[in-house]
Amino acid sequence: MPVEDLRQSEMMSHLLDALDRGEDIGHYGRLTFAMVAHHFLGEEELVEWLSKDSDTDENEARALVQQVEERGYNPPKRERILEWQEQQEFPICPNPDDPDSCNVYRELDLPDEVFENIQDYREDKAS
Repeated sequence: MPVEDLRQSEMMSHLLDALDRGEDIGHYGRLTFAMVAHHFLGEEELVEWLSKDSDTDENEARALVQQVEERGYNPPKRERILEWQEQQEFPICPNPDDPDSCNVYRELDLPDEVFENIQDYREDKAS
């Protein structure tokens, strides 16, 4: 039940609902969604969800998923999400004034590999 797992995050539930309605969640909304959801959904299901966006077709969705997978993107931090939100009309984070909102690292049970990648990055940066 990966979609239900994503719904543990208020932000991801907000994005899923908007996509279900066929809304344009913006470039950064799609990127945020893909960066988080690729840890929970298979490639085809992720493409299907992104294709529901009124401003994205299947080819664009597939290219975004491929980019996220190839580069091994980890979910963005809350601060990055808020920065991206300032650059588009659609509100990625439904409650930006709540400091606990839109922190997928707190809200979701992310795979261990995400945290290992972050630790490896920090170690590489320190050396």
